[in-house]
Amino acid sequence: MKVEQFRADLRAWLDENDLTPGPDRSLQGNLRQLARVHRALYDADWMRYGWPVEVGGLGGPAMLRAVVGEEVVGRGLAEPGPYSMVEVLAPTMIDYAPPELAAEMVPRLLSGREQWCQGFSEPGSGSDLASLTTRAVPEGDDWIVNGQKVWTSFAQYSTRCVLLTRTAPGYGGITAFFVDMDTPGITIRPLRTMHGVDEFCEVYLDDVVVPGDRMLGKPGDGWRLAMDLLPYERSTCFWQRIAYLYARFDRLIAEATDTDDSALGAAFLALHTLRCRSRATLHRLADGARLGPETSIDKVLLAGAEQRLYDTARDLLPGVVELDESEWRTEYLYSRAATIYGGTAEIQRNIIARRLLDLGKE
Repeated sequence: MKVEQFRADLRAWLDENDLTPGPDRSLQGNLRQLARVHRALYDADWMRYGWPVEVGGLGGPAMLRAVVGEEVVGRGLAEPGPYSMVEVLAPTMIDYAPPELAAEMVPRLLSGREQWCQGFSEPGSGSDLASLTTRAVPEGDDWIVNGQKVWTSFAQYSTRCVLLTRTAPGYGGITAFFVDMDTPGITIRPLRTMHGVDEFCEVYLDDVVVPGDRMLGKPGDGWRLAMDLLPYERSTCFWQRIAYLYARFDRLIAEATDTDDSALGAAFLALHTLRCRSRATLHRLADGARLGPETSIDKVLLAGAEQRLYDTARDLLPGVVELDESEWRTEYLYSRAATIYGGTAEIQRNIIARRLLDLGKE
């Protein structure tokens, strides 16, 4: 299917089917809206394109998934953060879960019947995943998990979690599981951020029993899984966020009464550079390339473009950040985290320097 025709047909379908969000713009309301949108798109087959037939998809290149995300989020039908979890976690399940488990579970995520989360970071082990301490110990055919995770997005609304645990020392001692969040022994405590949303959570695991057939890959495959997942977290999940930022840029132009062409030009250039880079990544993925450390470039460009956009909004809409309880204020505060979430800007630049430019550890 031609991408241009796919986009045109999707736009026509979205014009004919009203998926406008309701008045509840809370986090819970946004997640309900996302489930509604996913269900409608899945039932009409749009959400199935770009995914393997083996997990309920209709095949075709990942480019088609990008088009769906751009159109949905660009129209304001869903928030980019929750939407991105599909692009981060579904490929991981397809690559590492037993085929029958992936075939059962991935359609639940694509269709909006379930929300999933990612249990990686721990207190003291944020960007340094190799130091995680959440431990899984075998007991018969099961594993018993004890530990704590933090910054787990949407955990309080999630049905499942892709969880990293330690089963032995070193990088080769990290093992991943697909855990049901209603398993006894799991306690979730939301964390309210400075922009007033409890998107992140602490997750405590006390003698949590995980069946052995919920292991993703083999014992010790967790580090490889994480290294395969993180490039998606730093690239493909940005497709819809970029569309959202462009929509906010248009809104800024419409609301600014005293425009500064140089400031707007700089913000647009940052967004355009990001989009060009993301498009190149998308084409590499469509050509069968495996994403790797080069996606750190995408992440650095996203953080820079997002912060520049909201810095420009603060400058061109006087008082809207400091004095008004508006979307601009909330989003400006959230943009401060763009250089932290998904791996800090410092970590990304180290990856670029060491693994792409071969500049050594210093």
